[in-house]
Amino acid sequence: MNPPAFKLAMVLSMAMMLHTYHATSNNLQLHPLILVPGNGGNQLEARVTSKYKPCSLVCRLYPILKQQGGWFRLWFDPSVLLAPFTQCFAERMMLYYDEELDDYRNAPGVDTRVPHFGSTQSLLCLDPHLKDATTYMAPLVESLEKVGYVNGETLFGAPYDFRYGLAAEGHPSSVGSKFLKDLKDLIEKASARNGGKPVIILSHSLGGMFVLQLLNRNSISWRQKFIKHFVALATPWGGTVTQMITFASGNTLGVPLVDPLLVRGEQRTSESNSWLLPNPKVFGGKQLVTTPNANYSANDIAQFLNDIGFPQGVGPYKSRILPLMEQLTAPGVPVTCIIGSGIKTAETLFYGRGGFDEQPDIDYGDGDGTVNMASLLALESLWAHERNQSLKVIKISEVSHTSILQKDAALVEIVGEISSINSHVISQVV
Repeated sequence: MNPPAFKLAMVLSMAMMLHTYHATSNNLQLHPLILVPGNGGNQLEARVTSKYKPCSLVCRLYPILKQQGGWFRLWFDPSVLLAPFTQCFAERMMLYYDEELDDYRNAPGVDTRVPHFGSTQSLLCLDPHLKDATTYMAPLVESLEKVGYVNGETLFGAPYDFRYGLAAEGHPSSVGSKFLKDLKDLIEKASARNGGKPVIILSHSLGGMFVLQLLNRNSISWRQKFIKHFVALATPWGGTVTQMITFASGNTLGVPLVDPLLVRGEQRTSESNSWLLPNPKVFGGKQLVTTPNANYSANDIAQFLNDIGFPQGVGPYKSRILPLMEQLTAPGVPVTCIIGSGIKTAETLFYGRGGFDEQPDIDYGDGDGTVNMASLLALESLWAHERNQSLKVIKISEVSHTSILQKDAALVEIVGEISSINSHVISQVV
């Protein structure tokens, strides 16, 4: 057994002994825990109505062959690997910004829903028929269950429509705001189910940005009553340089065979993707993209969006997203950031004469393979002078953005931190 695996086994063994003690004494002491996934980290279902105008005959027939009761799994479905179906997938995932409403909506004739809210079920894997190939939080959930957490009793999941984000004050964001309300209700119900114990929130990636917004949009008295601790895994507090590839050239997210240009248009419309662009507060004037005609820093994102051929994204970015990026206020509850490091991460992009339809040459720096180190560590500097804010950072070498949910070395740290948060209660009982 390798050292991380041995250490994980020891942590789990000790935690299980404590859990057995508490269970037999009818005094289970775990704080309820809620998992909030990252971008693309839960299943998403869709159905099409008579208003749906497919781009091809394939797209017209495809949902009829797939759907049961009108609904079919939109994300993740392995058919996205095949070019005709990639196009169908992209047009159904597309969002549209309504200038009159100042908000985002689905494509006409496409309804979507998030299955299994409150449960960990849709977080375990993205396709239940391909569990091994699409595993997401299953290893983490299994590790938490081994220390005594039980789905639906002390362990809960908060999946959401990750295409939608949030907006700055004064701008509606109906889908994202509803998710915050649903998450708040889940926190209160989880606490009530567990004797009023405050909740531990464990997020991954984009989920952490939603959680921070939830905390800061509620009163300090509510936070102190219902939140025991906030543990954020691999959160891109300041966005990522990789996101500029997504907007400029499309990003297959490691899915083989997919043409990035087929999904680029859909990815540009994602409200949450705009939120993940490099934050000027974190990246400042550092040159991130170089072309034969212009260079772009985080201060030049609006011009960048225009120059890549997405001028319709400039208005929402400037009015809704840019002010939101400023809102990284310390929430006044204990926060632990667990991050990966030592994985080469895109730091500067170089586009040649072929323009943005081609993938760029890349200079790499430190990070988790997706999020730059400056973004992962942003809260350390932003909250450096906050006297009433507890912030702990755990850095794990050679762990990537997604393997933080699966590798033994990462699971050791995560389970250890959750056990530590619970330990003061354990020490009073044992």
